[in-house]
Amino acid sequence: MSSTASTILSLVLFVTYIGIGAPAHDTHFSLAWALLGTALVWAGPAQIILITTLASGAGILQSAIAVTMSAIRLFPMVVAVLPMMRADGTKRRHLVLIAHFTAVTLWVECYRFLPLVPRKRRVAFVHGLGCGLLGIGLCATVIGYLLAANLTQTFASAILLLTPLAFLFSTARNSRELADVLALVLGLLFYPLASLLNSGLDILVSGVGASTIAVLVHKWREQ
Repeated sequence: MSSTASTILSLVLFVTYIGIGAPAHDTHFSLAWALLGTALVWAGPAQIILITTLASGAGILQSAIAVTMSAIRLFPMVVAVLPMMRADGTKRRHLVLIAHFTAVTLWVECYRFLPLVPRKRRVAFVHGLGCGLLGIGLCATVIGYLLAANLTQTFASAILLLTPLAFLFSTARNSRELADVLALVLGLLFYPLASLLNSGLDILVSGVGASTIAVLVHKWREQ
């Protein structure tokens, strides 16, 4: 749990979920509903999608499909984190809660902390880290919900902008291999070009293109 307090991303997460509690209040969802959404969805953008789609009159099935589509981006992170947890005697049931906790914050911090944690203690460590981050998110949701009357829409939107910026800087800090740096730089360079396609898949196109080139360069250097 102490690792939760030692990362700047905890502060970013706190501010982000203030920005999620506020629109939940403004769209007339109950505080209990907002807290349940934070605990079960556990992804800021997906929770915003859930709130806005339901508030606009969309059905539960439509909202669920929209949230699921946004959550697909987290699948590669889960695939990357879970092998780092496995040790002798690790059961699949030990990894279920970790898979739920795995969002961008936990994914970034796992790469920073886990090399320092013995493999046999990693499951317990990530459980503590995930519970600590979830606790921060729940507290911030309550605060944002109660302060909704004093938060303008512009300020709430600006709060949500902190999240991708913090993750970008954290990813850059944790990039130690040439392939990591190359993928990050090329992704930033490709995004403006991909956005010109007006396909709605600009992040996916730029990310896949940049990472593919980075992997090919990495394999070429290993030959």
